[in-house]
Amino acid sequence: MPRIKRGVTTRAKHKRLLEQAKGFRGRRKNTIRVARQAVEKAGQYAYRDRKIKKRNFRALWIQRINAAVRAEGLTYSQFMHGIKLAGIELDRKAMADLAMNEEGAFKAVIAQAKGALPA
Repeated sequence: MPRIKRGVTTRAKHKRLLEQAKGFRGRRKNTIRVARQAVEKAGQYAYRDRKIKKRNFRALWIQRINAAVRAEGLTYSQFMHGIKLAGIELDRKAMADLAMNEEGAFKAVIAQAKGALPA
């Protein structure tokens, strides 16, 4: 059997790995063994943080809604209860956008939620 020389495939794998490690500091950007560990860890962080990003945005929307609702004399939980009773099916992202950019429209939504709450 003929001898197989692996230089081409090894170099291609290393090149691809170092391309992914571009911008890292120290030996993490130019030493194969260290770069492989760094790229692998970066991938783990990226995977985890794609999920955390969703949580962070939901928390931001809730904070924005809460701030706008408290200016009208309600708490966030009272407002959400009123929204459910009024049958308004806006998600938090849309409501936060309304609260930030369309104050008049959001005040109308708050008024409907207040009206639906039991006295």
